[in-house]
Amino acid sequence: MSQLLPSELIRTLDKNGKEIKSVGFLRFGFDSEIPIDIIRSLYLRPHYVVSASETQPHGKDVTEEALSSLGPNAYQPKTIYYPDTHAISYTTLSRFPPVKLLSPSVRKRILVTGGAGFVGSHLVDRLMLLGHDVTVLDNFFTGSKTTVNHWVGHPNFELVRHDIVEPFIIECDQIYHLACPASPPHYQIDAVKTLKTSFIGTLNMLGLAKRTKARFLITSTSEVYGDPEVHPQHEDYWGHVNPIGPRACYDEGKRVAETLTYGFQNQDGVEVRVARIFNTYGPRMNPADGRVVSNFIVQALRGEDITVYGDGTQTRSFQYIHDLVDGLIALMNSNESRPVNIGNGDEFTIGEFAELVREIVEKVQQEDGVTPARRVEIVHKPIPTDDPKRRRPDTTRAKECLEWQPRWTVRMGLEEMVRYYKAKMAEGSL
Repeated sequence: MSQLLPSELIRTLDKNGKEIKSVGFLRFGFDSEIPIDIIRSLYLRPHYVVSASETQPHGKDVTEEALSSLGPNAYQPKTIYYPDTHAISYTTLSRFPPVKLLSPSVRKRILVTGGAGFVGSHLVDRLMLLGHDVTVLDNFFTGSKTTVNHWVGHPNFELVRHDIVEPFIIECDQIYHLACPASPPHYQIDAVKTLKTSFIGTLNMLGLAKRTKARFLITSTSEVYGDPEVHPQHEDYWGHVNPIGPRACYDEGKRVAETLTYGFQNQDGVEVRVARIFNTYGPRMNPADGRVVSNFIVQALRGEDITVYGDGTQTRSFQYIHDLVDGLIALMNSNESRPVNIGNGDEFTIGEFAELVREIVEKVQQEDGVTPARRVEIVHKPIPTDDPKRRRPDTTRAKECLEWQPRWTVRMGLEEMVRYYKAKMAEGSL
């Protein structure tokens, strides 16, 4: 468990068959490009870097030449795992990953609410590697310190435990407002709290943007379209939402958050951006959040049957996390103030997707020399209330206004995510 996964196992080709060597781009005067191996080094590895048998004697220094030869491996915590007792000895980073050195005129002060969550942590990684000053606000209801702890102590980074329902004062240039539980098991636990986060939390962050004259981006959701009667969904579609159903606290919460956002734009001149995010998957997804991708992968890796709710004919489109981060950064730095769908137009039935997950898990297990006791089956259970039957974005606006479109195929993103969860299981943290 002491090394990164072999690079030949994670060679990634985009939809055109071209190898993906970096994420991001230079667009709208903002350079967001980072080599993919640097990004991967922050998540696609076992959490525990060395076992007790591999530790070096205390006091033995590592030379700069040795660090250089290690590449991204050099910037990992030297945490020690004791497999006999299933114990762990934590350390801090001996060295942070290298970040771009920006002049004060270029470096931005960026606030990310919900920055310790799944999407937020990947956005924080990118912004940090790009050399900006990043402050993360999170109450850790669904987020985790472990997603960003590799930046704690860095002079460009600050992590603050804070619930955005309460006001927060800071000076900043950009605000990425991501804070809100996004999966049904989490946002349905306390529907009133979810609504307060969507409305009062957004009100507080918009008030901060107004005072500091910061540009404000809110991550809305495809759930604002409800169970759509238009397919694919374009930004001018008003939606088909049950206002009192079990998903209403999230759906209507995001709808009113958009209303509030444009109220501040029209009344107070706040620069706003609205991203309507469609289904996204990738490393650091909480395996207990009830989402279809993480559910299927974890069940298959554990040798459990994959559970499909309904007959499997309902459709979804899935985008990989790096494509989403590219889209968010492009939208923030563009001049587009209308809502923008950010998602992948490749549509799967849930039944087809379950088959694909099973196939990729079997491929990874075969490459790693693992022989499962039996083949995982696909079983069906009753479909939940108000579960949308079709969901696919019309991304014409993003292509035309942001020059953005997804690069990652679903298959390549799934393979990387399977390897992430498999490593987590091997270390006993999943």
